[in-house]
Amino acid sequence: MKTNFIQLSAFFTLVSTIAFAQEQDSTRTKTIEEVVVSDTKFAQSKEKSGKIIEKITAKDLESKKGQSLANVLSQVAGVEVNGNQSGTGKNIEYYIRGGRSRQVLIMIDGVPMTDASGITLQYDLRLLPVDQIESIEILKGASSTLYGSGAATGVINITLKKSAKKDIAGQAYFHLGTQNTAEDRKGYPQEFNQGFSVNGTKGNVSYITSLNSTETKGISEAAGIDFESDYFSRVNALQKIDIKATNRLSFDAYLNYDRLKSTFDAGAFQDESANVSLSEQVRFGFSPKFKYNKGEFNLVTGFNNLERKYSTFSSWSGVVNSSYYKSRNVSMDAFNKYQFSNQFFVVVGTQFQFLDMLEDTAFESIANTAAKFNSIDPYATIVYNSDFGLNVNAGTRLNMHSIYGNHFTWNINPSYQFKNVPLKLISSYSTAYITPSLYQLYSPYGNLDLTPEENVTLEAGFETFIFNKKLIFNTVAFYREEKNRFEYFTDMSTWESKYINNSNVVMAKGVETTLVYQPISTVKFNANYTFTQVEEDQNRLIPKHKVNVSIDLALTKRLNWNTQYQYIDARTDLYYDASFTRFDVVLKSYQLLNSIVSFEVLPNKMTLFGSVTNLFNKDFTEVAGYSTRGRNFKLGLNLKF
Repeated sequence: MKTNFIQLSAFFTLVSTIAFAQEQDSTRTKTIEEVVVSDTKFAQSKEKSGKIIEKITAKDLESKKGQSLANVLSQVAGVEVNGNQSGTGKNIEYYIRGGRSRQVLIMIDGVPMTDASGITLQYDLRLLPVDQIESIEILKGASSTLYGSGAATGVINITLKKSAKKDIAGQAYFHLGTQNTAEDRKGYPQEFNQGFSVNGTKGNVSYITSLNSTETKGISEAAGIDFESDYFSRVNALQKIDIKATNRLSFDAYLNYDRLKSTFDAGAFQDESANVSLSEQVRFGFSPKFKYNKGEFNLVTGFNNLERKYSTFSSWSGVVNSSYYKSRNVSMDAFNKYQFSNQFFVVVGTQFQFLDMLEDTAFESIANTAAKFNSIDPYATIVYNSDFGLNVNAGTRLNMHSIYGNHFTWNINPSYQFKNVPLKLISSYSTAYITPSLYQLYSPYGNLDLTPEENVTLEAGFETFIFNKKLIFNTVAFYREEKNRFEYFTDMSTWESKYINNSNVVMAKGVETTLVYQPISTVKFNANYTFTQVEEDQNRLIPKHKVNVSIDLALTKRLNWNTQYQYIDARTDLYYDASFTRFDVVLKSYQLLNSIVSFEVLPNKMTLFGSVTNLFNKDFTEVAGYSTRGRNFKLGLNLKF
């Protein structure tokens, strides 16, 4: 009864607030055409896209002050970020449409990110602070035609912040917050986030320099009574420079350093104070662009060097073992857009990637002189936007790999926008592939006969927008198959272990629905629902039902309030104890309510904010055997000049 009363009261409060705001400001809503790049690599109107591309803008990130990148992504339809409710140092996994992290490609400013020394090549998103991000696009479905290996269930396309138009500008921030589980009541801060950036444009040169750091302590990674608190520390430095040589020719270059250090426990329900991890990453690259009468040529390059060191206490030997991993990734993507007419253009490109790795542990060593491969992928995409509502995006890619040979992928994505009815129908059939990792090829358990994992996605849906685009509603149903997935196999007769391709087909299906309603400029309501069904042996930690609701209110010109509700359905999980006994468990569903209030003390100069997460201090389990966050508070100061 009490819960129903709270929900009913919240509903009437929302309705009353919207009605009042509508009466006070019924003429301020402006319709701005949204632009996306993820489905063509070039900017085009979102209306002409045959995909439902989720875009998180700078304004959206502003309303979610103090949240991590994992928190922000977890609120997107079809996306589950496991670990975002755990201690800060807990590794995170990101699942799109029932797939795993290895099936999601992370892009930063057009460069594919990967850890070549990892077993599955997945990139650690904890390395990137949300404060460096300008916008994020999430392209769901098999997308290897444009983006190559790893883009099997989706692409998370991240754009870092851009320079201001004036000679010099800058910003600085300082945030502090508590670190509590549901059982804790610590009122003093144990999370500190700070940073600054200086940027601007002088003539034809634009620049941005930023430094960010995070330190947290207060939550044990493993769940248990009287376990010691684990700490997490991150430092990020970024330098970007853009040169506009002529009206047609420009150059972008960047240099980035990331350092992440944390302590970690021995496993589920297993405390350990001696385990320490350190990751250091250096990225640099440049991207010339040349525009001509009917098109544009881009070259996007990137070099990534990532080193990871671990000190791990062994309960068997009683000593601390050291492990060292190093990976390098070189990427060059040259692509050209040629506009035959206002309705028809072609994107043609070639992508080159080189990966190598080195591993040195107490148990095995892998030399980077042997553990390396490269691939060259020519690809082409055609885009047709008719004047009667039909839009078609179709393409193909040839993956030429130095180990397993050649592999084709292709996609077709027709959509239809009705002229006199606010309705767009979308559909697509697309394929994707995942390259075996260097570890799966060259480790003592490696197998050079591995072939790429293959994914196929079929989707269909619609999008409608009414009230002068103040209300947008879309629904997409998808069906996905994956085969030849990589598995670790042990022959029980010989006890020989190695990685193999499993020929069995794994199926996933689901529905994603999103509703956005902005009756006026000061009120925005956003809700989404995701249904995901994966075969039982592959559905670990993937909720069948997930709901997100967000409300943004500009109470005054300076005072803003945002609240977020999230429902996560029950999930299956498993863990191993210290004796390596396996336990299969079902994690109960949970609900969370978060709220943020920000006040602009000085217009365009100084903003204060306060936030509370897990408002009702729900005690829940996100990952079996690991701690989760209870009610926590955060205060922040943001300055601009």
